[in-house]
Amino acid sequence: MAKVIFEDLGIIDYKEAWDYQEKLFRNTVDLKIKIRKEESSEETKNYLLFCQHPHVYTLGKSGSKENLLLNTEGLADNDASFYEINRGGDITYHGPGQLVGYPIFDLEHFFTDIHKYMRFLEEAVILTLKDYGIEGGRVEGLTGVWLDCEGSNPRKICALGVKSSRWVTMHGIGFNVNSDLTYFSHIIPCGIQDKTVTSMQQELGRKLDMNEVATNLKQKLAAQFGFDYSEI
Repeated sequence: MAKVIFEDLGIIDYKEAWDYQEKLFRNTVDLKIKIRKEESSEETKNYLLFCQHPHVYTLGKSGSKENLLLNTEGLADNDASFYEINRGGDITYHGPGQLVGYPIFDLEHFFTDIHKYMRFLEEAVILTLKDYGIEGGRVEGLTGVWLDCEGSNPRKICALGVKSSRWVTMHGIGFNVNSDLTYFSHIIPCGIQDKTVTSMQQELGRKLDMNEVATNLKQKLAAQFGFDYSEI
């Protein structure tokens, strides 16, 4: 069974978390190169980082700046920052009340299929939602986890955006637990104009315990991928 090192970063600046991810990601990729060249007998490690961010918008490498509806002044007025980053996908929002998960996995410990990896992340969120009586699912052709997938009001509750190199992953999921949804009005989320976003709080009409949801999601990820985790 694969081993994963879990770390809760708490509320952390987006750039600081991104730099930390990059360090773990680059160290893992570099070690894999050394192992392939038989220059190291070490084994790569897997990491799972959970955190929340202050208000921030991030734009993936396949996205369009036109999907950010705020100028520099507008960002400042909303106490939000903006970064163009190296994951897939378009624009999304992170902020307090959103559970962010960053798996830095060497998929050769699991399976070498990035699409399966994305579906496993989605499934862990879907199973977490089920524990709270919320039915999540997928919309054909779109990533992430949605509610009312085939109904008249499909709405996204969890966004996904990942990067991988040599089967090592980074970036991950933004799961709207107690998110302030008004911040999504300043973007065209993921570049999708005809669908809305939601949160667990919005759906249930009450605020959720973030630590409880995080524990549930961590356990669902462990079961889905088949790993044991140790906490630091």
